[in-house]
Amino acid sequence: MSRDRDARVLNELVRAHGETFAHEAGITLRNTPQPLYRLLVLAVLLSARIRGSVAVASARALSEAGLRDPRRMAGADWQARVDALGRGGYRRYDERTATQLGDGAELVLERWGGDLRRLRAEGDGRVPELRALLREVPGLGPAGADIFLREVQAVWPEVAPYLDAKTLSGAGRLGLPEDAGRLAALAGGTDPAAVAAALVRAALDKHVVEECLAHAA
Repeated sequence: MSRDRDARVLNELVRAHGETFAHEAGITLRNTPQPLYRLLVLAVLLSARIRGSVAVASARALSEAGLRDPRRMAGADWQARVDALGRGGYRRYDERTATQLGDGAELVLERWGGDLRRLRAEGDGRVPELRALLREVPGLGPAGADIFLREVQAVWPEVAPYLDAKTLSGAGRLGLPEDAGRLAALAGGTDPAAVAAALVRAALDKHVVEECLAHAA
C-alpha cells in the first residue's frame, strides 16, 4: 500500500472516530489530580467484558454522584458506588467493581497521596515501569493499564506514541502498517491519544473499518 493511501485512511479514521474515550466520558484531561484519577476510574470500567458505551456512561454516572477524586470514592458508601454504576448500566460487574473502586481509591491515597502525578514520577516516564505501577490498582490488569496509557499520552508526552496490540490490530484491519513507529510517522502532529482511540474503534467495530475505507477511497 502507498504511503499516500495509508495517510488518507488514517486521517479519515481520526477525523471520524478520533474522540478520546476520556472526552466521551466528559473528562477534560489535564495533568492535574482529579482528571487523572477520573481517567483511572474509566480505565478500570473499560477493562471489564462490557460494552464501551456502558463503561463510559458509568464513568459519567460516578462523576455525577460526586465521586471524582479518590478521597470521595474511598469515603463513599459501597452501595452508593453500586447504585451509580447501575445508573450507567454497569450491572453485570457492579458489586465487584464497586469494591475494586473503593480499594483502588485507598491505594491511590496511601501510595501516591491521591495524585497520580506521583505515580508518573515514580515510573520516571518509562512505560514498562508505569504499566507495572498501574497494574497494582485493583481491577486494572494489562488491558486496563494499556487503556490508561493510550489516553494519558495526551498529557504525559513521554509515553507517546503509545500504540499497543489493540491499536495495531485496528491498523491491520485497515491495511495500515502494524508498526507503532510507522503509524506515528503517518499521523504526523496529530494527537497520539486521538490516533490510538480511533484505531481501537477500528479494532472493535467492522463498520468503522468499512466506513473509513469507503470515505478514504
